[in-house]
Amino acid sequence: MTRYARSGDVSIAYQVVGEGPFDIVYVPPSVSHVELVWEVPGLAAYLRRLASFARLILFDKRGTGMSDRVSGAPSLETRMDDVRAVMDAAGSERAALIGVSEGGPMSILFAATYPDRAWALVLEGSLARTRWAPDYPWGYRDEDYERESADEEREWGTVEHAAAVAAYLIPSGTEVDRRGLARMIRQGASPGAAAALNRMNLEIDVRAVLPSVRVPTLVLNAAEDSQLIVASSKYLAEQIPGSRHLTLAGGDHALFALHPDVALAEIERFLCDAWEDNRGADADRVLATVLFTDIVGSTERAIELGDARWRELLETHHAIVRRQLVRFRGRELDTAGDGFFASFDGPARAIRCACSIAQAVRELGIDVRAGLHAGECELVDGKVGGIAVHIGARVAASAGPGEVVVSSTVKDLVAGSGIPFQERGAVELKGIPGPWQLFAVDQPI
Repeated sequence: MTRYARSGDVSIAYQVVGEGPFDIVYVPPSVSHVELVWEVPGLAAYLRRLASFARLILFDKRGTGMSDRVSGAPSLETRMDDVRAVMDAAGSERAALIGVSEGGPMSILFAATYPDRAWALVLEGSLARTRWAPDYPWGYRDEDYERESADEEREWGTVEHAAAVAAYLIPSGTEVDRRGLARMIRQGASPGAAAALNRMNLEIDVRAVLPSVRVPTLVLNAAEDSQLIVASSKYLAEQIPGSRHLTLAGGDHALFALHPDVALAEIERFLCDAWEDNRGADADRVLATVLFTDIVGSTERAIELGDARWRELLETHHAIVRRQLVRFRGRELDTAGDGFFASFDGPARAIRCACSIAQAVRELGIDVRAGLHAGECELVDGKVGGIAVHIGARVAASAGPGEVVVSSTVKDLVAGSGIPFQERGAVELKGIPGPWQLFAVDQPI
């Protein structure tokens, strides 16, 4: 039975199938449909096998399948919110995530950000980044990706295009599977939604997050899949601490059509072992976005105003900052004089909070500088610490009056959010090794 979870003002379609000692959230690729998926016999059998040893939670990403249509392509952070909403609606406190293809990056980010809710991770034919880079040479060149995306947008929704995509995904699949998959693809997204997803996918980059994934991870791919997927799977396995990598013979991108018994046996064994080993484990490290703010020229302003008026100004400033932290789900960790230190579970919310603070305090005749960085933090007595915190403080120190400056890690993680940036170039951060690429947020946002 299809139900709906409310995520903000959007309804997310989901189903719960099977029973078992633990939960699995199946994070689909770009396009899915929670009801038509059962009309693809091979994929339906694959999902039923998962539901034979666990409680399986399926959902359609916003903008696809039976979930609400939205304008543009949602960011990975927004999609994490949707997963949490579905888990809450399904009564799931903790789950293993199976991220398929494009569903992998969001699953990676979720597992690193919420290790208290994700206890294991399986990545099927997935990737950390789409775009080419000198240190990621198997990625798409922009011109090639744009050409292919333009072709797909023109052809999306036709029977011929859907059949071609299904044949590419499961070349060894049955004719019945290919027809069912083609129908699901056609009805799972409109041409505009598919085009928006393509644009967002080009911006995906979760490479900086991979070392922060501390849950047991299994990476699977077909040996003859595209160069991007084969090389990316190897890269994921190398960068995620303690992960396992399994390569299956054949060329089907969708693994349900490729040695399903082998893949499912490995997944079942892996998840059952991970559950026994980790079901009582507490998370002591988490991916977080840290925000530092302080008033520019505070000493001079305090001298100008005098003690009493300066104290009143500080109280008003603090009230403004705290209102914005509540609005954007930030957590105040420390306040020293005129500065704030806060953490967020989503980088886009952190950026919007910082910009709102910078704009609001101008009415007081003051400017703040703000800096953000996302990285793995240690959890000690409910607070965060570690090198990521020091980097965030150094990034903030580089900002000018009224500026919000972010590290490249933060910029990469907000792909699809619509937040514009101006490149600040590589800078040296005091006490932090190596050059750091920084970006200023192009306000207002």
